[in-house]
Formats: sequence, C-alpha cells, structure tokens
Amino acid sequence: MCLKHKRTHTCGELSEADVGKIVTLMGWIDSLRDHGAILFLNLRDRYGITQIVAKDEELKAKARRFGHESVISAIGEVVRRPRGMEKRELSAGTIDVGATEINLISKSKVPPFVITDEVKAKDELRLKYRYLDLRRKPMQEAIIFRSQAAQVVRNYLNNLGFLEIETPILAKSTPEGARDFLVPSRNHPGKFYALAQSPQLYKQVLMVAGFDRYYQLAKCFRDEDQRGDRQPEHTQIDIEMSFVTEEDIFEVVEGLMRELFKKALDTEIKTPFKQITHKEAMENYGTDKPDTRFGLLIKDITQIAKKGEYRIFNEAPIIKSFVWNGILTRKELDDVEKIVKSYGGKGISWMKFENANFSGGISKFFNQNVLYELRERLEVASPSTILFTAGGWKDSLLALGGVRVHFIEKLTPSCKFEFAWVKDFPLLEFSEEEQSWVPSHHIFTMPKEPASLDNDPSSSIARHYDLVLNGTELGSGSIRIHTRELQEKVMKIIGLSDKEMREQFGFLLDALEYGAPPHGGIALGFERILAVMKGMKNIQEVIPFPKTLTGIGLLEDIPSEVDGERLKELHVKLDSHKF
Repeated sequence: MCLKHKRTHTCGELSEADVGKIVTLMGWIDSLRDHGAILFLNLRDRYGITQIVAKDEELKAKARRFGHESVISAIGEVVRRPRGMEKRELSAGTIDVGATEINLISKSKVPPFVITDEVKAKDELRLKYRYLDLRRKPMQEAIIFRSQAAQVVRNYLNNLGFLEIETPILAKSTPEGARDFLVPSRNHPGKFYALAQSPQLYKQVLMVAGFDRYYQLAKCFRDEDQRGDRQPEHTQIDIEMSFVTEEDIFEVVEGLMRELFKKALDTEIKTPFKQITHKEAMENYGTDKPDTRFGLLIKDITQIAKKGEYRIFNEAPIIKSFVWNGILTRKELDDVEKIVKSYGGKGISWMKFENANFSGGISKFFNQNVLYELRERLEVASPSTILFTAGGWKDSLLALGGVRVHFIEKLTPSCKFEFAWVKDFPLLEFSEEEQSWVPSHHIFTMPKEPASLDNDPSSSIARHYDLVLNGTELGSGSIRIHTRELQEKVMKIIGLSDKEMREQFGFLLDALEYGAPPHGGIALGFERILAVMKGMKNIQEVIPFPKTLTGIGLLEDIPSEVDGERLKELHVKLDSHKF
C-alpha cells in the first residue's frame, strides 16, 4: 500500500505539550483492547508506545480486522489522559491520540511467538524469526545500546589522535589459534583466501608504515567450538600503538572503559585497574580470568597436608584448598566432584568444620595439631566445608578454579564492576600432545627477556596482558616483536621451518626489516563488553543476527549447499563418500 500521509511524530515522542495537535503516527499494533464503546490500540515503534483511542464505529470495525503486529497509520488529535489513568512508565503515557482515521499499511500473519519483554519462546525459534525477536523492547534496547557504545568508542579514540583504518577481511590462512574459514578463489584454481581471524598482521604492518595510532571495530571470523561468549563472526575493538610500553596501553584502555561506562551506562569506573600476574591469578583464583569481586581464595597447604597420613596427599607434589562457608550436602559434594573431573582433576577430598570441630571426609587422617594448623592457614570459620585437590600445579588449580566459579554463581549477584589486568603470562607452553613448544597466546609477543629463549623457553615471560571484568576475559594484547631476527627465533622454537615461515608470514617478516618501530596493542571483544555491561550471559543478545552454538544461521538457513555449476567455477569438487 502507498502511504497517503507522512508520519509527523514517532510513538515515543508525544507529551502533554502536544495536546490539541493533529498528528499522524505509524507503527506496529502492540495490543488491542475492545471495550465495546471504545477501542484502545497500542501503537509501537522503536521509540515507544502511544495509545490510539477509537470511538467511531467504522474505525473500530476496521481496526478489529487488522491483527497484532500489523503495520498501520493513525491520524488524530492528541488528548490528555484522564487524571489517574496515566502510565508514567511509558514515554507517551500521559496522552492518547483520538483517532479520526486508521489505515492498514501491511498486514501480519499470526506470529510464531508472543512479542513481549519476557519472551517464552525457545532460542531456536527466536533465531529463526530474528526480525520478530528484534521487535521486543529488550532486544531493541540492546541493539540501540550497541550503536551508542560504538559511537563512544570511536569518539574517545578519535579525540586521542587514533586513526580508524579498515584492514582486509579476505586474508591469508595463518595459524593463529583457531580454524580459519576458507574461501576458494575462482581466478586462481586450488588457492584459497581465509576470512581474517583478526587484523593482527595488518595492524603490525600499519605500525611499520608509520600510522602510530590505529583502531577499528573489526569483524573477526573463527571456526571454533561455540559457547555463550563466542560466535563464529564477532567484533573486536582493535587498537595498536607505536613507541609504547604496557603502561601506555593500560592508560588508553582504562580511559576508554571509563568513558564507555560513563557515557553508555552512566556508571563511574575506578581507575587505575588492579594488576595481577598470571601466577598470582592462578594461585589465588584458579584461572587467568579471575572474578575479583569476591573473596573465596584458593590456598596452598602442601606442607601442612603432608604431615598427615593421607596417602594421596603424601604422594602428590602439590595440595591446594578452597573453603566454602557452609556445610555441603552429599549431592553438592558429588556435583563438586563432577566439576573437578571436568577440568581434568582426579577427584576432590573434603572435610567439614562446625561446632569448633573437624569431621567427615579425610579429617580422620590428621591429628589435632595438624588440623589446628590447617584451620589457622585457611582461616576456617564455622560452619564450613574444606575442599582439596592434589596433583600437578596447573591441574590442581584449574579444578579448584572451576569449583570457585560454581560457588560464586550461588552467591547474591553483585552489581559491582571490577576490572583487572592479568599480565606476565608464560611466552610458551610445552604441548605433550604435539611434543613441541606452542605459544601461550600468539607468536608475535615480545618476551620480557629475549635471552631466556636461548636457555630455557619454559622460563620465558611474555609482555602479554589480558583485561578481565567480573570473571570475563574482555580482551588480550601484548607488546610485539619488532625485529625479524627475534621473530624468526620464536617461530623456529615452535617448530616452523624456513619454508613455513616464508609461506605463512613472509610479508610481515619482510616488513620488520624496513625500520619497524617498537609497538603493541590490544583486541577487546566488543560483544563481551556489552554483555557484561548489560548483565547478559550470552553475547547473542547484543548481536543482531547471531549463529547457534553449532554455527547455524537459522534465519537464513546457513550453511547451505551450493549447486554443482558454482562449485565447478570455483574448481571445488566434493567427495560425497567422506561426509
């Protein structure tokens, strides 16, 4: 239908100041209440809801035929609502529009789920009909919030002299931690592009080119197993700077977070952020992305625990402990056991403390003097359950870290935002599976002491840092290697041959020979930041068109098959017997 009239106002714009005006509104029918003599119709757009009042019999008869979610136009006079009938929670809740004309613009089928704030539809249905899900107020608010936050980011970095520079999406396939999405080339048979996992190599080349302050809201593509804080296609706030130290980058990012939370959430963020070494984070929290809002610290009790007669402790290199202020039931202890094993731990040991006495579990293996030492070391209060893991340093800590997260989720949610920098990660780790050294993060990170690579690579500490907020890793960054000699040394340590280095990273290595400045940066997960700010557990709530956890686009029905002629053009042949 062609529009007969021009929209004069949005559905959230009118107020008592507009009483007496003749207006034309357009939007979706949110609800319709027929009281016989009067028909009330709530008209909705992204700006708000305005109540349309129809008294004319012909208008009422017409409106009854429209149905929810149909698009209509309504013309009428703005009138004030009777005293006591206002809806202050609505932006236009003190006025009505007395309709003189109502026209159908686009009729809607019956929606597959009720479009309401507290939707009861399953995620699969919401994603299949995403355009309907996006009409809901919480989703509209989330996407509007995303847009506003992006503007804050751009304005802040622009004011600091950063340049927004786009880098290619069609890139070279390189080993950067996740699988690439590959794109076959039609013009070059047998060759492929990769969708960029990140702008890492390009932004380093930009530093060599002299653009000493770069940023972009970059699209990144990673073919990895999905979870609540991952999507195959996501956006990161990508930042790179030349002639900087870690502290320079911390200062810029802390200022960005302060500005973002103030402008987009009206919340003051305290700076500077806490700084924790990777070793401290692991030993105190059992994770490299700790939620520091709560106590519940993990403690080492190896020396005390070995004074008892518990064989598992006496044979283990390290014993760690975590105290929960409360007595756990048998079922709760079984749940803890499952968590420990899911993190690779062999099992959990425990004892209880109440009425000034230890009891149950492994308490029988220790005399009173050892139990007293244990109580002092762990600062145990009554009633409590003491949990223990025994084994290697990393395995024991990761297991108790998972248990700590499990118990934090039982606590009253905290509205506090607590940032932390986790720094001084190992540069390399030895992979038993691959029987070789692998980078803890990526191979472009500068070691604190380059000479350590010649002696014991396991002792080399990276100039790497992660930004963590309330137990969520928001992003990672590092000071980069800026000489070809050192970059090739790291590549050789992880087992790359000269040919592999040249084929995979040749253009970066060449660039490092032409006066590369010292540089560093960070990549912050934009959706992760937004999700934490909005108190959401799944980043799909701040992405307009997300995929499922298995990477399926239910709206578009992707991935989909491609006909044989198109595959032939791309010189791709499928071996159906292998699928």
